[in-house]
Amino acid sequence: MVRNSLGYVSYKDRKAVAADLRLIYTSSTENQAEQQLVEFAQTWDKQYPTISKSWMNHWGCIIPFFAFPVEIRKAIYTTNAIESLNMTLRKVFKNHRAFPTDDSALKVVYLAIANIAKKWTMPIKDWKPALNRFAIEFADRFPT
Repeated sequence: MVRNSLGYVSYKDRKAVAADLRLIYTSSTENQAEQQLVEFAQTWDKQYPTISKSWMNHWGCIIPFFAFPVEIRKAIYTTNAIESLNMTLRKVFKNHRAFPTDDSALKVVYLAIANIAKKWTMPIKDWKPALNRFAIEFADRFPT
């Protein structure tokens, strides 16, 4: 959402708009985030009305983000790993227009992820606190 929103912003206002958007997604609760969004709209709607409208239209998809603990949310919004993975998978699927079976598509995804994983050498920022929260929140699915 932030990257999409900044596409509407002129270069001179990018830092200020990004700082105000940061107040939304780093809020501790859903209600606080909604209040920050209203304040953002009051500040920036004169210049960039599409940003707050987009956030409000997608608010239902943004809300589940606030159900996670702060450590996990920080690991999610400070990494580009998910976007990088999606971009690479889109490239792979662009080259393969059709698959004869579901298994063949699954094999292509598996191989793409295996190739992507070789390139991941940088650790995720603040991963240890997030890993601890994952272990607490998802103990039944967390490997021992």
